[in-house]
Amino acid sequence: MLISPGHQRYFMTPRDQPLPLYIESIGYNGSQEKVSRPAGYPCYHWLQTVKGAGEFKLSGASITIGAASGILLPPNLPHEYVRAQSEWETIYITFGGSQCAAIVDSLGLNETALRQWDGNSPLGDYAQQVLDSIGSDQDLSGLEASADMYRFLILLKKHGMTGNRFSISHAVTRLAPLLAFMEQHYSDPGIGLEQMASITGISSRYLNTLFKQSFGITAYSYFILLRLRKAKEMLTGSTDLTIKETAARAGFRDASHFVATFRRTEGVTPEQFRNLY
Repeated sequence: MLISPGHQRYFMTPRDQPLPLYIESIGYNGSQEKVSRPAGYPCYHWLQTVKGAGEFKLSGASITIGAASGILLPPNLPHEYVRAQSEWETIYITFGGSQCAAIVDSLGLNETALRQWDGNSPLGDYAQQVLDSIGSDQDLSGLEASADMYRFLILLKKHGMTGNRFSISHAVTRLAPLLAFMEQHYSDPGIGLEQMASITGISSRYLNTLFKQSFGITAYSYFILLRLRKAKEMLTGSTDLTIKETAARAGFRDASHFVATFRRTEGVTPEQFRNLY
């Protein structure tokens, strides 16, 4: 609905809908006014600057939300925000759902902090795309909006930066030469963390930081999972290979280590896994 020439807002799925994730409201405000919520908002609330800048206050702190930045608030967190420049255009999304908190937590987005992104990131325009789509379509079930909301959170996880931390997309780009090296040399059991770090030209500690930020695990743990994935392809692609041969080709030093690692990760032995296919 059009509230004023410079303000659009759409209310979507009612809160009693059992969707795991839904958009409650989404809107664009071409002249953002002061907002004060001493009791917070009952849903998750995303606020993003389109143009200009605003000042966001919560928990005694003040945060400036300028170009290519936004903030995600949990439900019921007291806050207020006001224009910090002569103009402040914003886009906002409020959302919830039966699995909303679990999804936000699993994506590591539960930290209330300023999130920024590169100017060419798809995150910057995505909320506007969703708003335009909702304005031109009748998604009565709310299913399309639910999918849009999940996609938005994924983009926020991938491209959003907090503090001095790089975005996941930036970290993966930095790791690209090493990821390619792993794909080519996974069968070599002699490759260790120091060699991996030398390929990227950074310290072992920082390498693990980038991997944990991107994949949630250390560099060597990622390498082990890659070897297991290759082993699965071998196990299901050829019945002629023995378990010992598969272990060697996948980069494990011996069959017993391969079997133990496979069972711990997959819950079955390599032979049991092969029989499933």
